[in-house]
Amino acid sequence: MSEFEQLYREVILDHYRSPRNHGLLEPRDAYAEGQNPLCGDEISVTVRFGAGDVIEKVGFEGQGCAISQAATSMLSDLVTGRTAQEVAAMAKDELLEEIGIPLTPVRLKCALLGFGVLKVALHKAKGTPLPEEWGTSAGDITLV
Repeated sequence: MSEFEQLYREVILDHYRSPRNHGLLEPRDAYAEGQNPLCGDEISVTVRFGAGDVIEKVGFEGQGCAISQAATSMLSDLVTGRTAQEVAAMAKDELLEEIGIPLTPVRLKCALLGFGVLKVALHKAKGTPLPEEWGTSAGDITLV
């Protein structure tokens, strides 16, 4: 393992052990929850908006592997200060770059669970588009 990969693994473990923005928000402007039926990871996401649909705060709760929980923690920091439309248009590669290590296909689904749930929360609250590859559903994510 390279020194670079080791650094990113430490960042992921830090986000897992001390998640940022952990806890659901009240009051909240947006909410969604989902799970990855392949591994049982679960994430609930809440969002509070400021003026101009800018994301003021993101809160989340969940259970599952270190990757799903750490990625959602990282995501919550990444999207704060952006508009709902900017986040709806955000490519998954931006989050994967932030994670910084190669992921197996199974771990990729774990890493993107919070991303998908956040996009659904924005869709439900603001009517933002869902990713085109989802069609009318979220693929491997079961959403509520």
